[in-house]
Amino acid sequence: MSDRFRELLKTIGSGPHTGKNLTRQEAAAAMRMMLLKEAKPVQVGAFLIAHRIKRPTGDELAGMLDSYYDLGPKLQSQPSMGVVTVLGCPYDGRSRTAPVTPLTALILATAGVFVVMHGGARMPTKEGVPFIDIWQGLGVEWEKLSLAQIQQVFEQTGLGFVYLPTHFPQADALVEYRRDIGKRPPLATMELIWVPFTGEVHLAAGYVHPPTEGMFQGALALQGVKNYTTVKGLEGSCDLPRDRTAIIGVSMPSDNSATFERLLLHPSDYGCGGKEVLLGSTAELVEQMQEVLQGKVSQLMSAAIWNGGFYLWRCGVCSDIKEGLSKAESLLSSGEVGEKLREIQAKVQFNN
Repeated sequence: MSDRFRELLKTIGSGPHTGKNLTRQEAAAAMRMMLLKEAKPVQVGAFLIAHRIKRPTGDELAGMLDSYYDLGPKLQSQPSMGVVTVLGCPYDGRSRTAPVTPLTALILATAGVFVVMHGGARMPTKEGVPFIDIWQGLGVEWEKLSLAQIQQVFEQTGLGFVYLPTHFPQADALVEYRRDIGKRPPLATMELIWVPFTGEVHLAAGYVHPPTEGMFQGALALQGVKNYTTVKGLEGSCDLPRDRTAIIGVSMPSDNSATFERLLLHPSDYGCGGKEVLLGSTAELVEQMQEVLQGKVSQLMSAAIWNGGFYLWRCGVCSDIKEGLSKAESLLSSGEVGEKLREIQAKVQFNN
């Protein structure tokens, strides 16, 4: 197998004049060999850095996803779930601004939208705060549950979290290569649009650099994903900014194809403008989130309403963004979102 992998490495690593892109099938084969440890460690490192320099194509990302879907974990749909929203954010976490995504997930779950999050432990290159640390601070230990137990909590509460070290150790084993090469490999792009779920889905994926959105579109078209939202979000997450215009792409199924629309949302037009909440310690962030769940007014509360309102509209709960903002504020101030967290805590503890 290492000989086969060497040929794939030569294809992408031969420089700007003779190097070539991989086909979808070749990218799937390379990803599979890396996950199954059929490629030598030196080959894996060389492949990831060569692919980083070359930049992945939509076909290559689609192929890598093929192997993730073949070998990785998947939560299962149930008839009562409807369209499930998957929130895609960088695995290397946040280092400058306070993440809102867990609060968004709780708001959506409170409103009846089933939500899947996924991520790993602290990892390069940013080594920022990962979601799992935040959930632990909120009293939810997703990492202690098997995938079958995550499925139970998901069905019962509307929220599930797929944790790489526990539920996809083959992929987690590649994290050490990220640390060694010191740069984000194509895996970091692919993860943003990975859907560890089988069923009707709405994907929300964040990005930093505009060309990444084009890669997303190409890969998702090949994967048959037509219902998705792209966000030029905070630190590459799917969190909408409040201190600048939110650049958003919306793809909606239309007959046998999909329509893509560009949205430029100005937070000040909705009374949601303001400075981003700076990230302190994880303990401080958890305390701020707990205050939001208690209905206390703060800058993080404003960010939660802005994001929650947008996604309530995008997930079809509300007819427009203004209605979504009103509902998000109501769910938070009434304590219903806090009650949803307590429900999840209880279900996770019961399954431990």
